[in-house]
Amino acid sequence: MARLALLAAGGTGGHLFPALALREVLLKRGWAAHVATDPRVGELIEGVPSAETHRIPSATISGRSPVAIARAVATLGQGALRSRALLREIRPGIVVGFGGYPTVPPLLAAKLAGIPIAVHEQNAVLGRANRLILRIGAILATGFPHPRGSEKARGVEYVGNPVRKAIMASVRPYLAPTAREPFRLLVFGGSQGARVFSGLVPGALTELPEAKRRSIRVVQQARPEDLESTRAVYAGIGVEAEVEPFFTDMGERLAAAHLVICRAGASTVAELAVVGRPAILVPYPHALDHDQAENARSLAEAGGGWLMKEADLTTSTLARRLAALMDWPEQLQAAAEAAKAQGRQDAAERLADLVERTARR
Repeated sequence: MARLALLAAGGTGGHLFPALALREVLLKRGWAAHVATDPRVGELIEGVPSAETHRIPSATISGRSPVAIARAVATLGQGALRSRALLREIRPGIVVGFGGYPTVPPLLAAKLAGIPIAVHEQNAVLGRANRLILRIGAILATGFPHPRGSEKARGVEYVGNPVRKAIMASVRPYLAPTAREPFRLLVFGGSQGARVFSGLVPGALTELPEAKRRSIRVVQQARPEDLESTRAVYAGIGVEAEVEPFFTDMGERLAAAHLVICRAGASTVAELAVVGRPAILVPYPHALDHDQAENARSLAEAGGGWLMKEADLTTSTLARRLAALMDWPEQLQAAAEAAKAQGRQDAAERLADLVERTARR
């Protein structure tokens, strides 16, 4: 068996970060691990040598236009040819996919070449690319215990979602807020979440009693075009706030938070669980498979947070929720502990174990 794994991932952080976490574990175990991904991936792949990074032509099959579908299929065909040549060149012992259509050509080529294949699904609903790969017999590793769409997989194992090293390094016990310290609120959510939260959260804090407002310290991600207006609202209502488009120390920010308001991507939910922080989860409402809603529901039903649909969310409903939680630190403590119970700090190790077993088969 060749101790070389090819890790194929779509070009978003949600797909790439788990792949890179697995790569770190495999390297420690004496494997070589190359990464195949979308040509547009950019700086997210930083840290992997260029000789071990392979850009595979790919396209997303979506919409109803016959011309667009034909173009996507043709591009995926080009990706399959490139993948076949890559497999002959590096001769991996296994190919592992992490979702997104860039994973389809390498995994299909591996199946045709008789190389073992596995996929990792981060969400509580299987993505379309992973559902397609399961049809050709891939072993399935999951980030949630019973994701929707996994029923027909040849083999399924719940391993959890690997999280970034920076998040793992920040893990420490949750300490509920007290009247003698500021209430620390962390708000983030990608480009779409940042736009929604830039209006909702300052508006909600405006409706709080003055004593509560002045006790809150906000750290919030906002889009560049919303920075000044968001900062101005906070300044006008006397709330101390740090508003930036990006935070390089998100692990520390997460660990310091008493409460988080965020989207419900798989990586976000996994990080909340590993660190053990209570959250108000606002799923992105336009996801094709409503995966964020299922991710949020899974954590909320375990007691680790509160699901609030964007369609039902107003400044008043959010203000009432915040006020209630600020008055009930015991509930925040219980939610932090429930979230922590859902986390798997050894997810990357568990996934590496599955990869090694699958490769031996």
